[in-house]
Amino acid sequence: MSILSISSLSKNYGRIHAVDSLSMNIEEGNVFGLLGPNGSGKTTTLGMILGVILPDAGQFQWFDGRYGGNPRRRIGTLLETPNFYPYLGALNNLKITAHIKKAVNPDYNGLLELVKLRGRENDPFRTYSFGMKQRLAIAAALLDDPDVLIFDEPTNGLDPQGIAEVRETILQVAARGKTILMASHILDEVEKICSHVAIIKKGRLLASGEVTNILSNDQWIEVSAAETDKLKALLESIPDILSVSEKEDFWLLTTKPGFEPATLNRMAFQNGITLTHLTSRQKSLESKFLEITREDLS
Repeated sequence: MSILSISSLSKNYGRIHAVDSLSMNIEEGNVFGLLGPNGSGKTTTLGMILGVILPDAGQFQWFDGRYGGNPRRRIGTLLETPNFYPYLGALNNLKITAHIKKAVNPDYNGLLELVKLRGRENDPFRTYSFGMKQRLAIAAALLDDPDVLIFDEPTNGLDPQGIAEVRETILQVAARGKTILMASHILDEVEKICSHVAIIKKGRLLASGEVTNILSNDQWIEVSAAETDKLKALLESIPDILSVSEKEDFWLLTTKPGFEPATLNRMAFQNGITLTHLTSRQKSLESKFLEITREDLS
């Protein structure tokens, strides 16, 4: 079931194309990462789908139109720095937020347990770490039990412990069956949290799909032999070899994760080919991301 469909969405600020004909679809249960460098159009996209920013072109639809023109009550958001009453604790801040949202029978204890603030619920908000404040904001977003949670850079500015705590909270929310849309410029966080990803740069969609497919941790192998033609024919016949490209002194292979160079060496020997060069290295997720977001977008 489609939660959000976006079609040719665009937003310009003068000559700057903040979002350029963006199209994507988010299905129910996805933990969807909107990944891109700072200034790539992530926050503008979130602003448009939440009705805060008016698009110049294109359209979007929440929940296949099931909630008519007012789907916002089914969406929880965490878009900015958490802002609560500094002299009140987590519990009272949640109660005030629930009153503002007109939330029906919120489970305060369950939410405090989820975000690991039980035992600190009566301590003043001003005494909380930034990570605790972020987790309280997640609890506030869940007060009226929305179908979708939207987070804009939820781990930005946190120390490593805070990042780990917020990440764990988001994963626990996702485990409850919630659909999550998370904008981030941090590749590692998207890989650890998200099931699906859309990579954007300069407002344009570069790639979209399951994280394991888009940001696959492929392996590179360099190989050469005196019998060049025989080696090339062998390489092109092996299903676990994804690509073969010719370099000056060797063939460069991209292979599926888990394919062992020793397997290639054995297969070459069985086919009467003596390898003169064989080495491998992992293609990092970072290099894959940089490859996708390279400057040349033509």
